[in-house]
Amino acid sequence: MSDASRPLVLGLETSCDETSAAVLDGENLILGHVILSQDEHELFGGVVPELAARAHLQKVDLVVEEALRQAGVSLGEIDVFGVTAGPGLIGALLVGVSWSKAASFACDRPLVAVHHMEGHLFSPSLENEAAQPPFVALLVSGGHTLLVHTVAWGEYLLLGETRDDAAGEAFDKVAKLLGLGYPGGPLIESLASEGNASRYKLPRPMLRGNQRQGDPDFYDFSFSGLKTAVGELVKRLESDGVLSSEIAHVAAGFQEAAVDVLASKTMRAVKHTG
Repeated sequence: MSDASRPLVLGLETSCDETSAAVLDGENLILGHVILSQDEHELFGGVVPELAARAHLQKVDLVVEEALRQAGVSLGEIDVFGVTAGPGLIGALLVGVSWSKAASFACDRPLVAVHHMEGHLFSPSLENEAAQPPFVALLVSGGHTLLVHTVAWGEYLLLGETRDDAAGEAFDKVAKLLGLGYPGGPLIESLASEGNASRYKLPRPMLRGNQRQGDPDFYDFSFSGLKTAVGELVKRLESDGVLSSEIAHVAAGFQEAAVDVLASKTMRAVKHTG
């Protein structure tokens, strides 16, 4: 066990397709950190929940052992266990929660259930002491797109969220339309660097809401229309037999449109929250 003022914390994350463990001390210093991504899903163009849970079961012990090795501590020296309890894939979450419950019981140490998205809000403060509330945070992933005003730790105001596809989900679906692999984000980003974003005009859904801050959709997002527009453009280019030569421009146009909406609404929220 460590100094009471600087407890050792073991955090475990298994909410989707990455098995990750980290050891931190009470000063938010990361002593050990391991991430194992699952390549099994690439063949299917998306995460298969059953495969994800099975892969977590196979890797969780190895990931934790390596994080402890990097930190130079044993499991018995951990003071607090933390684990992602949701949201996420049920089977995948169950692996991490079950492992952490067992470790907490065996070591007679407390267990803290962590909300996945709240964990993202806290993460910048681990490397930047200035990242303290109040602040506005944009949380973007394959399953979520949230704009949050963090008034204080534990006090959050949800300013906006997606009404259909999450931004990351839209990237994955557009990547599939373009014949790319999974995950779509890095593949589209790489391809877009070779294209002209102005070549094709794509919509920016809900970019301005209803212009007034009090309107319900002022900070909300929507990406299904943008995804549909890309699909129609791809069909037209395929019909004309020119998709292969235009694919980088399509990727660039889609990426710019999606990021424009995300960035514009985030900066608007920063301005309005002071």
